[in-house]
This record gives sequence, structure tokens and C-alpha cells, in this order.
Amino acid sequence: MNFEIRNLEKHDISFLWDMVYESAFVPEGQKPFPRDILDDPSVSKYVDGWGNQSGDIGLIAEINNQPIGAIWLRLFDEAPEIGMAVLKGFRGRGIGKSLMRVLEIEAKTYGYQKLCLSVDPRNPARHLYEQFGYVHVGWFETYWTMEKELV
Repeated sequence: MNFEIRNLEKHDISFLWDMVYESAFVPEGQKPFPRDILDDPSVSKYVDGWGNQSGDIGLIAEINNQPIGAIWLRLFDEAPEIGMAVLKGFRGRGIGKSLMRVLEIEAKTYGYQKLCLSVDPRNPARHLYEQFGYVHVGWFETYWTMEKELV
């Protein structure tokens, strides 16, 4: 599959909101979250003011100038936190792997030494994160916290 990866820009913010919503894992057979979950400060913090905070890094995967996935990170505490989503019809085709590779290079270039993320342990994406060397370091509600040293 031919796709391109480019930097996330201000005009991509509406797609980034879609990707934040898409990244909310819903186990098989359960109802999706209501869209207004994006109004919750624990969720909206990933997009509000995007690009105004020093250290925001984001990438968009696209085919024929149509976005199909995104990965982004923001610094909230000591380590920047990653968010990632790929549209359902494009999953399992190496897009997530490519986004992870490029983001880690960008993060190292920026000077980050560690990355973290949250994932529901039932989410198949967890296996991708483990392939990239992220390790389970704790729990937050029902989600795993995973970290990776970039050294």
C-alpha cells in the first residue's frame, strides 16, 4: 500500500479530533463512546491548543492527500505521551508501524529521551507497542501505562 507521512499542520486539527475519538478502544460487542467524550478534559488535552505548546509533534499518514491515520505526542509530565489511530479500513497494513518509526525519530531529534502511552490491554495495538519495545509500567483506571527509553 502506497501512503505518505507528513507533519501534522494546523489545518489537520479537525482530523486530529477524529483520530483522538478513533483511538478510544471499544471492546467487541460494546457500544462506542459518545462523541462528547472529546469534551472531557482528560481527552481534549491531546488536541486543545495543538501546535502552541513547545514540543508538540504530530504526523499524518495519507493516501492521495486524504488522511488515513495520525500519531502525535504532547508533553504533560516528564515524558511525552503518544496518541495514535488509523482509520478502520486501513488497519493491519503497516501504517501504524511506519507512523511509530517516524515519530520516534522525530522525538529523538527533538531531544526526548523517553516516550509513554496508555492502552487498554485488550486492544490489539498493544502488541504493536510491545514490538517497538514499550513495556507495561503501571495502571491508570483500566488502561496500561507503557514506556520506552529512546536512548
